Amino acid sequence: MKLSIIVPVYNVERLLPRCLDSLLRQGFEVGEYEIVCVNDGSTDGSYEKCLAWQEKDSRVRVIDQENRGLPEARNTGLDVAAGDYIAFIDSDDWV
Repeated sequence: MKLSIIVPVYNVERLLPRCLDSLLRQGFEVGEYEIVCVNDGSTDGSYEKCLAWQEKDSRVRVIDQENRGLPEARNTGLDVAAGDYIAFIDSDDWV
């Protein structure tokens, strides 16, 4: 695995599709990268949206945790990342 993209997720149900769509359109092949969505205790439908993405694309992994804040969500992503390189993308951004 070349690249792990860590996306901390907290109450971004409305913005999440644009972010994940843009990451999945980057032209990498399956096995070259992963997208690690770390749900940090969202109270909207963000977690369910992440799970739906995980179901339809094997490059998306979802981790769920109680709300501990952005730095801890990033650290959780680092703990499970499999890539040689790491990138962080905020869930309200797109590439």
